[in-house]
Amino acid sequence: MRSYPDQAASAVLPQRVNATRFKGRERFQFTSADGLAISCVKWSGHRPVRGVVQIAHGMGEHIGRYAELARTLVQADFVVYGNDHRGHGLTARASGSFGDFGPGGFARLVEDMVSLMAIAKNAHPGKPYILLGHSMGAFAAQQFILDHSHSIDGLALSGSGILDGLALFAQATPAGAEPMNFLNAAFEPTLTPSDWLSRDSAEVNAFIYDPLCFPSLNAPSMQSFLNAARRLANLQELRKVRKGLPIYIFSGSEDPVGQSLEGVCKLIKRYYNAGVASIAHDFYPGGRHEMLHEVNRGEVVTNLLCWISGVLKRLADAERAGVEALNR
Repeated sequence: MRSYPDQAASAVLPQRVNATRFKGRERFQFTSADGLAISCVKWSGHRPVRGVVQIAHGMGEHIGRYAELARTLVQADFVVYGNDHRGHGLTARASGSFGDFGPGGFARLVEDMVSLMAIAKNAHPGKPYILLGHSMGAFAAQQFILDHSHSIDGLALSGSGILDGLALFAQATPAGAEPMNFLNAAFEPTLTPSDWLSRDSAEVNAFIYDPLCFPSLNAPSMQSFLNAARRLANLQELRKVRKGLPIYIFSGSEDPVGQSLEGVCKLIKRYYNAGVASIAHDFYPGGRHEMLHEVNRGEVVTNLLCWISGVLKRLADAERAGVEALNR
């Protein structure tokens, strides 16, 4: 039994529409508060569910790139949910609005994640809930926990860091240039503009030739994203995070988004300074931005699963101790 209220899950549920199933994968949509249809995926198996993992993908990609990870989690008896963020994937394809968050901006993207959580929790009440965010999705998860940390049991951040550090580099980009071009600079000479993503050239090429992937956001959406940096760096805001929230941060040592671990270490220090004490991390020498698509991704996923299992064990131990205390 949790000792904190499940606030977001008790809100009015977004309506699911147009659900389709295929071999453990169900596609569905919900309508966001501004009327946008948000494309979602649920991966599930046939055995009893241990917990729920919600994945928030990164900039310029889509939730389908996490199918391999989702299948691994399903084999470990988790159910997995994810959505294509506004301006991304199937959410954007119908209107051709790739890279465009729309008037609601980055804040509405984060609220879409809250809506998906409400759907997932309604389908699996009482199950442990883990939020996993990668890159832009990790920064969205950082904002998510400022208001909703009591609604999840653990947070995992991949390809993350401090957004204010990333914003300084992006804002120094010459006028007319892609604001994210600096990410590839450390790997020159490069074969592609996306070499910074992974040492696995097959994964890099898969991203480049994926028709649902693209290099960056449009200017208003990029500014909306970078504008979140001030709140994410504010100590008073960070103190809103539940002190007992388990956080797991994993990063490649050469990830430019994490400023080669400098930004990642600053993020960890900020959470400690805010009173969040349960922070674990794994840093991978030589790894680039997408550790879940790196040459050693098997090791990365194994360590992620170990951390999630540890969170579930601590929850079970705490619940058992609570029951024993009541029976004394």
